Amino acid sequence: MFADSLLENHWSNHGRRGWTTLASFALQSLGIAVVLMLPLLYTEGLPKLHLILSAPLGPPPGPPPVTQRHGTTRSATQSNMFRGLIVSPPTIPIGVAHDVDDASAAEAPPCAICVPGATGTMASANPIPGSIGTAAVPIPAPPKPAARPPRVSHMMEGNLIYRVQPIYPPLARAARIQGPVHLRAIISRTGTIGNLQALDGHPMLVGAAIDAVWQWRYRPYILNDEAVEVETQITVNFSLSGG
Repeated sequence: MFADSLLENHWSNHGRRGWTTLASFALQSLGIAVVLMLPLLYTEGLPKLHLILSAPLGPPPGPPPVTQRHGTTRSATQSNMFRGLIVSPPTIPIGVAHDVDDASAAEAPPCAICVPGATGTMASANPIPGSIGTAAVPIPAPPKPAARPPRVSHMMEGNLIYRVQPIYPPLARAARIQGPVHLRAIISRTGTIGNLQALDGHPMLVGAAIDAVWQWRYRPYILNDEAVEVETQITVNFSLSGG
């Protein structure tokens, strides 16, 4: 029985201690919740944020008046007059140098032909900038273009003194190809052919025509009692009937 009473006493003490702990935890939680909810319920007690504005700045100071400089310049210029002549002052005030330069430029006589950078007594008439001298330098004349041989087309046919007939190409004859071949050449002072070029014609006939015309000889072309080179056009006809 003593053991039973001890066991009952132990369980009763343990139950009381549990309820006390639970009640204490509930009270602490309620206190923390109240502390957290107070700032939300009473917003008037919170510190207010005051915005501090700086005073607006005034406008920047403007430039000094221009009329003051003109007045100083005018007074300095008038003080340099002595019996109608301009006398150089011991010190040049600020702003006077620019006005004096403008006045001297306005009084200078106009120049008909002025070259910037030229010096000398005849600088205004000198066409070359930066030159020094008293007379104009002559400009060299441009070189003359190279003389081109006169072009003669049909007159040189009568001056032909040696003619070689072209050999008809066998492939062109087998293919029944015929027609003219036009060439351009320069006849030298001695009558030989130079600078021979094909203008048009069948490619199978051009080679035979050039080989034959290279051997042709002409009588020199006389102009003002002097033999000159001439440019001419030569036509070589290839015909199957005539060979």
